[in-house]
Amino acid sequence: MYELEDAKEHLANLIKEIEGDAAYDESNLRIDLGHVYAHLNRAWRRSMRAVDKRDWDSASQFPDDLKPI
Repeated sequence: MYELEDAKEHLANLIKEIEGDAAYDESNLRIDLGHVYAHLNRAWRRSMRAVDKRDWDSASQFPDDLKPI
């Protein structure tokens, strides 16, 4: 649940920042969304198995077992 709560918090902050900053640009969006994705991806990976510090980077990548509709 930690990763999902953290993703929710970062996404809420991202929305506020975009709405409140006319200079917010695509490069910032890529970085900030990447951070949210990392939390979601770790939540997904952890639902499948335990993730330790050694697997942290790979668990942060986009899931390779999800197929977009």
